Amino acid sequence: MRIREARVIVTSPGRNFVTLKIVTDEGVYGIGDATLNGREKAVASYLEDHVCPLLIGRDARRIEDIWQLLYRGAYWRRGPVTMRAIAAVDVALWDIKGKAMGAPLYDLLGGKSRDGVTVYGHANGRDIAETTDAVARYIDLGYHAIRAQSGVPGLDKPYGVSKDKHVYEPADAALASETIWSTPEYLRHTPRLFDALRTSFGEAPLLLHDAHHRLTPQEAAKLAKSLEPYDLFWLEDPTPAENQESFQLIRQHSTTPLAVGEVFNTLWDCKDLIQNQLIDYIRATIVGAGGITHLRRIADFAAVWQVRTGCHGATDLSPVTMGAALHFQSWVPNFGIQEYMPHSAETDAVFPHHYSFADGMLHPGDAPGHGVDIDEALAATYPYTPRQLPIARLRDGSMWNW
Repeated sequence: MRIREARVIVTSPGRNFVTLKIVTDEGVYGIGDATLNGREKAVASYLEDHVCPLLIGRDARRIEDIWQLLYRGAYWRRGPVTMRAIAAVDVALWDIKGKAMGAPLYDLLGGKSRDGVTVYGHANGRDIAETTDAVARYIDLGYHAIRAQSGVPGLDKPYGVSKDKHVYEPADAALASETIWSTPEYLRHTPRLFDALRTSFGEAPLLLHDAHHRLTPQEAAKLAKSLEPYDLFWLEDPTPAENQESFQLIRQHSTTPLAVGEVFNTLWDCKDLIQNQLIDYIRATIVGAGGITHLRRIADFAAVWQVRTGCHGATDLSPVTMGAALHFQSWVPNFGIQEYMPHSAETDAVFPHHYSFADGMLHPGDAPGHGVDIDEALAATYPYTPRQLPIARLRDGSMWNW
């Protein structure tokens, strides 16, 4: 089964997505996601100019060999552009293999380890009262795990608070918009949020929170310790993880579980965090970390150290990645949880899929491959629209981590 065609489809049904479609000489095709929020065209160019020409004529069944070709053969390894391009190829090839064998992707990995994939939703509001109402709505929808974010008094655009209560898309302008951040105000406010939530809902809901790389290690330790009474499922991205040793300081002060990794590209980004047991959940994604082939290596390594998966699942990943992730998470032994932000109706129409939500869990469906397709005619009606993520500054104008 030889690769006859490999082409890139860029579409924007409410937000931008980059999709790779690989077609074999037997007529079987697969699709993979290569979206990099705010830098989509960079990955599209990398695929079109450098990767797609390498694929033509190769045996589509040799997934591992092609992965190694694109990783080792490039010499310039790693990085978000390279690894998302590799991920798109990898997922498309797994999709082809599943279709050719008439089997859902989870069966190719070894079969299901669970009956459904527990997911968490995103509750947010302009203040604690609005966030409390949003958590209640998610509980009514059947969610057992909920991430809670709230507006912070004195900050106009805090992270994680959406104007649209159903779809959160932070990439909001052709040129990056600017927001103001204040760590002291955030540190005072956040424990109050979770105190209110536990008072309202008791101990049953699994509550999560995302600090979004905004804190120094010492500040992160202070927040993690202050949240201990509220028994969070995890505190996400408490501090930037370029310096993996910085998580030691947080661990010294708190038992609040830590999750990190949505910006990681390879095992090397999280090796020390995992083997030193400085985190509890690894959030690397299929699209961000080189596809199923490489994420499986990360998960297997993490299992040795009792670290569980918690894949990023925001709307900046297309339904293709969500479908593939659900097959992966149905199989992976050391599963933790899956983030779930529903896409817009326009996106769902462009990417018809077999996965579904019920009782706090997503189910991948039993279609061969990963169960997600693309309506190319409909996709063509949504042209690329330049959008970038915001940036953050402190009150004195200093650049900060968004």
